Amino acid sequence: MIKKTTYIESTGVNPHKNLAMEEYLFSRCGEDEAILYLWQNENTIVIGKNQNAWKECQISKIEEDGAVIARRISGGGAVFHDLGNLNFTFLVSKENYNLKKQLEVILKAVQKLGIHAEASGRNDILVEGQKFSGNAFHEHKGRCYHHGTIMVDVKLGELNKYLNVSKKKLESKGIQSVRSRVTNLICYNPELTIERLKAALKETFEEVYGYPSRIMKEEELDKQAVQELYEKYSSWDWVYGRKFEFQYEVSERFDWGQVDIQFQVDSGQVADVAVYSDSLKPEVIQEIPEALKGIRYHNQAMGDAIGKLHSDIPEKEEMFRDMEAWIRRVDL
Repeated sequence: MIKKTTYIESTGVNPHKNLAMEEYLFSRCGEDEAILYLWQNENTIVIGKNQNAWKECQISKIEEDGAVIARRISGGGAVFHDLGNLNFTFLVSKENYNLKKQLEVILKAVQKLGIHAEASGRNDILVEGQKFSGNAFHEHKGRCYHHGTIMVDVKLGELNKYLNVSKKKLESKGIQSVRSRVTNLICYNPELTIERLKAALKETFEEVYGYPSRIMKEEELDKQAVQELYEKYSSWDWVYGRKFEFQYEVSERFDWGQVDIQFQVDSGQVADVAVYSDSLKPEVIQEIPEALKGIRYHNQAMGDAIGKLHSDIPEKEEMFRDMEAWIRRVDL
């Protein structure tokens, strides 16, 4: 049971520092505590844990404009952040994780600002059918977090400028462009500001959880611990991943996300493999490479290998079975 709430805002706009602070708070969240962390990034593309930066982003344009790429530890797809966007993170123990309650904080805050919004599926929040908030999730060692974006006055033209969105993804959603399915809250309340949104979120956070929040200052955090995490998030290896020269690639779009598998094959066997996905369940995707290494590069052999992977969680089990069925029929 949650017995205390904590509220903290980041004072900077560096995405690697903000993600470092998020993970620091995650590792130190108390069993009976709920933390609401608010943060902003300037001119940043944030990709999901298992995504391929080279495929998702237009690297040359990003470098030319002095923008930044960051990789988070949660799953999901690539998103663009500027100072017209506010990021939120709810951090709780697994026992106290309640997605409905967490979304209620966002929905009530927006309602206080005169805007009627509703949750859609598991990871979108909409106003009049258009998305202004996308969400992603992470679980580790008995703790969970739920984080997402709230688009207040984002430069929508930058979405297409920096991101490569697959045609399969657009077709699956029945839309023509990224821009056509997103909106800014300022369109529904021209007087809305980031500061007003922050105040509303803090207020509804306390109302929903029933406790006044302790205001935590950034200065209270362990500087050395945050710095070590910052070095991880800002490293080339973390942001871009290992260089992988592959001979074969197969791709498929499922209801739960895109999957791209790249193979190195030697003497008919899978010598190495890399798997990329925007799935919200990154832990499922991470099991695939080890399952396929050393296996004969053949549909049925690789299908058998994935067929040995199982989960007690129905959503994850469905993902394994979808990938098994797909790899058995794919044209290698």
